[in-house]
Amino acid sequence: MKYLITFFFMMLGTSLFAQEKTPILRDKSILALPVVFRFPETGWGGGVAGTASWSWAKDSTWAKPSQASVGLTYTQNKQVLAFLPFQVFFDNNKYYANADIGWFKYNFFYYGIGENAVPQEKYDVKFPRVKLLLGKELKPNLYVGARINYEEYKVTGTQENGELSLGQISGSDYSRTSAIGPAVMRDTRDAVFYPRKGMFGEFSILPSTKFFGADQEFTQATLDLSLYKSLSKKLVLASNYYTVFTFGDNVPFSQLAQLGGPKKMRGIYQGFFRDKNTALLQAELRWEVWKFIGLAGFGSMGFLGDSDTVLRLNLPKYTYGAGLRISTKKHLNLRLDYGLSPYGDGNFYATIGEAF
Repeated sequence: MKYLITFFFMMLGTSLFAQEKTPILRDKSILALPVVFRFPETGWGGGVAGTASWSWAKDSTWAKPSQASVGLTYTQNKQVLAFLPFQVFFDNNKYYANADIGWFKYNFFYYGIGENAVPQEKYDVKFPRVKLLLGKELKPNLYVGARINYEEYKVTGTQENGELSLGQISGSDYSRTSAIGPAVMRDTRDAVFYPRKGMFGEFSILPSTKFFGADQEFTQATLDLSLYKSLSKKLVLASNYYTVFTFGDNVPFSQLAQLGGPKKMRGIYQGFFRDKNTALLQAELRWEVWKFIGLAGFGSMGFLGDSDTVLRLNLPKYTYGAGLRISTKKHLNLRLDYGLSPYGDGNFYATIGEAF
């Protein structure tokens, strides 16, 4: 694996079962993952990542469970990653909240925009990020609400003679994104953490404008749809369709549609491909092999586009790979994946919960 000397010391530890007279929660569980790693760009680093799942004591037994995760890491080079994602169902699924909240002082890699690939450039950045969705159930399994995105992206260092250092890329020194817009969500999954049938989809339109406090104006329309089908008692086929279309002339590079990472096109670095528009199709075959052990095989194909060509269907990108699953309470799985691509070395992912 690229750059790798990584060790994950896993403590599949504490499962906290609700007491008979708990006032607020029931069916609580906690999964903790102490982490130690070393990369050339970070030196040694360490921290903790964990997740909790629960149901509300006042809700019916058929109500969907909620989940929240937390992570904090610190590196030898004084870099920090702090994040708090969650998805919460309230009042027998009548209300839904989903968030990806974090603060980062870190460095990332830039590989160019669209088909104009450049050699890997490392850049330093500091930013808070808030992505929040609030929805109310209008009828069974259909939610309508609002999505809020905020990010203040300060690039604090760039690689000499790199594309970002020349200042020709929008947002290469600073950008502030602030967007509020409508969102619609449909959820017919039979389970939240490990669905065997049903679908989960969200569509949103987010205008980032100076009226909301942004420094550049653009709009993004996003569709993220996942389908699940049981092929047998222990075999599930999951598929994910993801599109982003961006409208605006001066979109910060950090806000362009991206492919890669642990969820959207495993096998390449997150942001290895980025452009105004993207369309991604990925599928995964999930097999419950024995008791708490499972295996998965996955593949993905994606396309990029811009204002001139909505999607360049003649230039597909693709990745593939396989993974191990270790099941915990409610099937909130520890996911260990290794993804491959034609564009470089493989990538290893260790995280909690399925990719989609």
